[in-house]
Amino acid sequence: MRITFHGAARSVTGSRHLIEAAGSKILLDCGLFQGHRAEADAGNRSFGFDPGDLDVMVLSHAHIDHSGNIPNLVKQGFEGLVVSTFATRDLAAIMLPDSAHIQKQDADYLNRRNERRGEPPVEPLYDISDVTEALEHFVSIPYNRPYPLIEGVTMRFLEAGHILGSAQVELTITEGHATTTLLFSGDLGRFDRPILRDPDLRSRPDVLLMESTYGDRRHEPGESAEERLRDVITRVAGRGGKLIVPAFSVGRTQALLFHLQRLFSSGGIPEIPVFVDSPLSFDATEVYRLHPECFDEETRLLLEGPETPFRFHNLRFTQSVSDSMELNETPGPAVIISASGMCEAGRILHHLKNNVGDERNMILIVGFMAEHTLGRALAEGRREVRIFGEAYERRAEVASIDGFSAHADADELESYARKTGSGARRVILVHGEEQQCEALARRLRAAGFAVVDVPAQGDTIEIAPRGPGGT
Repeated sequence: MRITFHGAARSVTGSRHLIEAAGSKILLDCGLFQGHRAEADAGNRSFGFDPGDLDVMVLSHAHIDHSGNIPNLVKQGFEGLVVSTFATRDLAAIMLPDSAHIQKQDADYLNRRNERRGEPPVEPLYDISDVTEALEHFVSIPYNRPYPLIEGVTMRFLEAGHILGSAQVELTITEGHATTTLLFSGDLGRFDRPILRDPDLRSRPDVLLMESTYGDRRHEPGESAEERLRDVITRVAGRGGKLIVPAFSVGRTQALLFHLQRLFSSGGIPEIPVFVDSPLSFDATEVYRLHPECFDEETRLLLEGPETPFRFHNLRFTQSVSDSMELNETPGPAVIISASGMCEAGRILHHLKNNVGDERNMILIVGFMAEHTLGRALAEGRREVRIFGEAYERRAEVASIDGFSAHADADELESYARKTGSGARRVILVHGEEQQCEALARRLRAAGFAVVDVPAQGDTIEIAPRGPGGT
């Protein structure tokens, strides 16, 4: 078995791992790179392999850094199935068209600017017709059911607890008389968190391929995060400002709504309007309502009440462009939650452009911001930021709360590795910036794991079968 890493290797975007085993080629995830525009565009247009040579693709979850390049994969010749959970397929059916729409909007905006400057036009990576064709390749299977993926390979999805429909991918690969079990964690969620079930720890793989996003960081407790959210809203409301929150439309937005509804119902924060300015967030929240099988018991009970975590009296979803633009004239105090989560595309860019210069406002960072993104520049507190290629002075306050993260932290990642990977011959760390994955690698080696790899982009790792000569 060979594993080649074509994305999310010593980085956190563009998840793309090619498995060559049992005479077949299996792609785990096919996400978009995010970061410097030119570098990300080049990485998204070139896969590093021929999509037409793939036999099958398995999607761990619907976040765009894991799913967003599937239409381009199909456009460039992939003819196989894309296997996912039911909820992931439903989310992909709204997220991929949204991605195509955002790419077109951004290209139109940039082309108007480029025309004025005499610069060449840019082309979207794919369009809605490519998305439609890609969705025809999807097939969905439930959690915990062995599925014959291809000859010699059986697959099983296990709950990952990250976002709705997220899954760990277990591959049992038979080559000759040897059988090897590989477990891909996907993006791993946290234990005892609201809304979703906890990650499933039943697999016992020979090879553990796992994420390392927060490989050297500990999250603050959820209770502390909610208290800090209360304090932030109270402070911004007191000065009549707007709280601008970049958040992924799937996962982070719903978690924020859960905590906001709880704070409003307890009287913990002023009764100010909450706007979720993202058509995708509205659609994704509706998809959440369709999949109670993914919820924990607490959330299932809350959905039976008059006000739910996803619908409460002062919550407004804005969908049209005109409604979004009206928020620029809406006086504070108010909360505006908008996508994209790393501030690289979408309506959040317009809200930042219009609000970053007002010291009454606050930008609240509630998730991981990859290197070379606008979100990282804001999280680092830079006084000048570039939005749509133009420089803006930041006068708005910036605050960060990491307790809402849907990613396991360093302690939780080690615990996961110790339990799930207790019998693993090899641990391979992906989906983490170099500092994070190297820190987790040191930690796992100190915990007794003999072989811990941190591959770079383009690296290939050979996995020998168990038995004489095996690793």
